[in-house]
Amino acid sequence: MRLNNPSFLFIGAILILNACKKDSESVAPIEYPTTAEVSNPTILADVNGVKIYNGGFGSGMVIDPKDPTVFYMLTDRGPNIDGTIPNQKVFAKPDFAPQIGKFRLKNGSLILESIIELKNQAGVKLTGLPNPIGQGATGETAISTTGATLSTSIDGLDPEGFALAPDGTFWVADEYGPHLVHFDANGKSMERINPYSTGTRKLPLVLARRRPNRGMEGLTITPDGKTIVGIMQFPLFNPSSTLISGSLTIRILTFDIATGATKEFVYMMEKSTLQACSEITAITNNTFLVIERDGEFPTEVNRSAVFKRVYKIDLANATNISDATNSGSGKLYNGKTVEELKTLDKLTENGIVPVTKTLVADLMTDIPTLYPHDKAEGVVVINKSLIAVCNDDDFGVVGVGSYSAKNLPGAGNTVDKNKVYFIKLKTPLY
Repeated sequence: MRLNNPSFLFIGAILILNACKKDSESVAPIEYPTTAEVSNPTILADVNGVKIYNGGFGSGMVIDPKDPTVFYMLTDRGPNIDGTIPNQKVFAKPDFAPQIGKFRLKNGSLILESIIELKNQAGVKLTGLPNPIGQGATGETAISTTGATLSTSIDGLDPEGFALAPDGTFWVADEYGPHLVHFDANGKSMERINPYSTGTRKLPLVLARRRPNRGMEGLTITPDGKTIVGIMQFPLFNPSSTLISGSLTIRILTFDIATGATKEFVYMMEKSTLQACSEITAITNNTFLVIERDGEFPTEVNRSAVFKRVYKIDLANATNISDATNSGSGKLYNGKTVEELKTLDKLTENGIVPVTKTLVADLMTDIPTLYPHDKAEGVVVINKSLIAVCNDDDFGVVGVGSYSAKNLPGAGNTVDKNKVYFIKLKTPLY
């Protein structure tokens, strides 16, 4: 066989051209839509005629580094509403296992391809039920829709932030303990770290003073894969809710994956009336995006007064406020906790430099259509000029004592669903 035969040379040229074409197509930039909604969520339950959807995929979001059309989105503890007494929660599906959904962006919609249910080290599904006293309890009591008191669970988790590690495993942070849990690619727990952990790998004891339902809300992993970074949603009740009233100081935690060493830094929220920080995601090893928000439903009438913003922060020159003694109150400054210092002036007087902070996007002005959701809880970096933000739809329900549909007043009173907004930035991130 002659390899220089013209026929073989022609066929070879065609094959090379086709291969180059396929290569070119595979690396061609993706045209992201303005918005993408989760397509046709299934129904988990029906409570007195109110449909509870298998949504809830919005507490956190990461993009697959190998496929920019794939998004992993996290649920929280499951469908629940406030009870009729303080710190009471009504669970419609007590057996619901918090989960990660794999969604593919296709024709402007998000298609659910698979679900990873989170499990303990024995492979038993986790629940979203509150933790026992001394093991992450927040003081909340869970009841069923019939009013029966539900038991606590050492495996209870209220996931709010998560990160995809380079090895394909997941790290998840929650609002109970707070717990930092490492899961394998199939959702099985490998390690659970919290202020009460045995052994040397612990979270700072002061984080146990998180306000109930305002625990570690955001989580990310640095691009080098070495450090987990989490942010608390609200100032800790440290030493008490009364003494920190009006405080703007929120803690950021860094956790060295190899050694378990931690550091803490201060993030200053804009207003003490906000529900505050609901996500953090890495840009570089020192810079991050943070979502800061209120809990209001925007409409065309009130949108100018609604607060839902994305900030870029830098930890490089911030003060490490870690307490070497790991006391329950954390490091004190002239006898006061960091949360008692409350304002930037007081921090400065005590030699504390918070992280730097720059506005990147305002969801009320930087999205072509109205952002009608009360919650913005996930953010990912697509490229230096494009980010994506998702909402937590609360499984399409709200209520106090009894379940109601979570309708959006700014979107024709349609039921809230998980949606991702792709936002072009006015100023590149880097």
